Amino acid sequence: MKRVLALPYLLWMVVFVILPVFLMIYYSFNDMSGNLTLQNYAEFLSSNYIKMTLNSFWYAFLITVITLIVSYPLALVISRLKHKTFWLLIIIIPTWINILLKTYAFIGILGINGILNSVLEKFGLMKIQLLFSDFAFITVAVYIFIPFMVLPIFNSINGINKNLIWASYDLGASKWEALTKVIIPLSLEGVKSGIQITFIPALSLFMLSRLVAGNKVVTLGTAIEQQFLTNENWGMGSTVGVFLILFMVFVMLVTRTKKESI
Repeated sequence: MKRVLALPYLLWMVVFVILPVFLMIYYSFNDMSGNLTLQNYAEFLSSNYIKMTLNSFWYAFLITVITLIVSYPLALVISRLKHKTFWLLIIIIPTWINILLKTYAFIGILGINGILNSVLEKFGLMKIQLLFSDFAFITVAVYIFIPFMVLPIFNSINGINKNLIWASYDLGASKWEALTKVIIPLSLEGVKSGIQITFIPALSLFMLSRLVAGNKVVTLGTAIEQQFLTNENWGMGSTVGVFLILFMVFVMLVTRTKKESI
């Protein structure tokens, strides 16, 4: 009976996950004329794509670190509040809004005639070109990923046995020592999950680089979009996608969480 119930999920995985991956691998060995070739892989290993890959990892790293710095204290504070569910809902609600709408909202905030510059102008300060910059790209990306980082960290912190924390206080630990030697180590699995959820999508961001960074930030996601939609080179686009999947698998292996024993 369980096998029968699993069939729809297996069919879904085959049609929408496994088959597309195999098609992408197949196309990666084809040139624009449909002939089998290894040229796409040779081109990816060139200096331009290596630089683009390092650039993608650097921005994904920055976005993940800043998101973690913001999210961990936030998750810690929420875990100690009385109405936890309400405050979590406040954090989650922005994820219900389309990412494109949120991006356009930030264009209105960070633009040269946007809200932020209007406030600066009222205080007699000069307008700052915040849009179409690295700052805008990282800021919007961090905002988008905060809920996805907060939730797993909150679940880990909230699941810690409070008796362990009180025991550390009884043994003479300060609040800082309890945080660094009890709470943080016991919540690392949530941190790893949050890093996975943030770092992996951050590697392939392309829409934000178009809208808020003005194409000044080039990532692997940007390359895939350009190859498929602009150059119509499905082979090269698929090759970049294959390497992106390999990078994602590597990140998942490095940050894999331990299975809890029953």
